Amino acid sequence: MAEPEKWHGSVQGLVATPLGQVWPVVSQTKRLHEWMPMVEQCTDLSGQEGLPGYIRLVSGFMFPQPDGERSWIKERLMSMDPVSYTYVYRMEASNVGLDGSVNVLRLIDYGEDSTIVEWLFEISPVEDATEENIIDYLGFLYKSCINRIEAAIEAASRKK
Repeated sequence: MAEPEKWHGSVQGLVATPLGQVWPVVSQTKRLHEWMPMVEQCTDLSGQEGLPGYIRLVSGFMFPQPDGERSWIKERLMSMDPVSYTYVYRMEASNVGLDGSVNVLRLIDYGEDSTIVEWLFEISPVEDATEENIIDYLGFLYKSCINRIEAAIEAASRKK
């Protein structure tokens, strides 16, 4: 039986900060909560952060659950390329129906000390949901994260 066609979406945003300052924030698991407000906890499960095969468990209120519980996603790092400022995660398991989804985060130098953050995602169709609704929701969620990166960098620099 053929696998159903994937749904695709992408968002991007401009961060008024040099690429070299954005990468350390978005590429480190321990800093996820700084720019992803819906993430409460991120736990290393296996492997070494930054290397393919690394697995982390992300939990929080990313996706509302009928029982009011926190949502959780077990993610596997597929690739991390600090030269091209790109990484890819695959959602291995979750309680949100996004198992098998792939996220790509890429930074692009925009000059003038600015960075374009591009987030691409590919998901398997979600039961009882329309492609448009899911793509719009994920786009909104990811764009809200991109919009927080600059403030996270400023807050971290004030702590130093």
